[in-house]
Amino acid sequence: MEYIGLIWNRYLVNIFDILFVGFLFYHLLLLIKGTRAVQIIFGIVVVAVLTLLAQILGFPSLSWLLQKFWIAGVIVIAVLFQPEIRSALARLGARTAGRFVATSEMQAVNELIGAVKEGSRRQMGMLIVIERDTGLRNYVESGTLINGELSRELLLTLFQPPSDLHDGAVIVRGNQLAAAGCILPLSSDLSLSKLLGTRHRAAVGISEVSDAWSICVSEETGNISVSVDGKINTQVDPDELRQQLVNLFNANVAEGPRAEEGA
Repeated sequence: MEYIGLIWNRYLVNIFDILFVGFLFYHLLLLIKGTRAVQIIFGIVVVAVLTLLAQILGFPSLSWLLQKFWIAGVIVIAVLFQPEIRSALARLGARTAGRFVATSEMQAVNELIGAVKEGSRRQMGMLIVIERDTGLRNYVESGTLINGELSRELLLTLFQPPSDLHDGAVIVRGNQLAAAGCILPLSSDLSLSKLLGTRHRAAVGISEVSDAWSICVSEETGNISVSVDGKINTQVDPDELRQQLVNLFNANVAEGPRAEEGA
């Protein structure tokens, strides 16, 4: 028994400790993958190496400066990356209920795709956000509450100028249209094309701070774009979008009667 305890204290504790740290580190990387946090972590590693070298080489001034950085750096990072931190925490505690696609919501998908297709044909500016696990209550409350059944006609009416709500975003929750005219955060990603307007930057912005899908129709070209996890995919075909929704939510969405394309 003492021999087993000795082995545990000397070896197994360290092994499990390393495995646990590795597990946490791996899931941390999954949470920040594709965000600006990846860049800041690389910078932190560089500063950590400089701090270690300064101590080894005995540079008192540099060591003092870097120590001050570590004190203030935590606060600075928390402020700069508040959206990423909020998104990561939200995903950790996300609800498993309320997935967008379910058996009772197959028709809602058809209505959504029908509206997007018609909006693209008319070159009607549209921004539709699909709520998933991360709640979007704050953004819903920034607009006008609708809480109506999602339909092609309702979407087209809301985005048709001179509607007071056509410039904002529509938020879809399940098979319900939760709100319209909602204000979304704009992406600050400098790598985005300068050709993208406010509507597209808002589509990317909401996907950066939540796990929501955002669908955007350009009023200039009629092109359809989809933003997920802070990444935007432009010139998406409506049928491709439908298939992406099916694949994403792992739902058996029947073809069923699609909404007619005519106005």
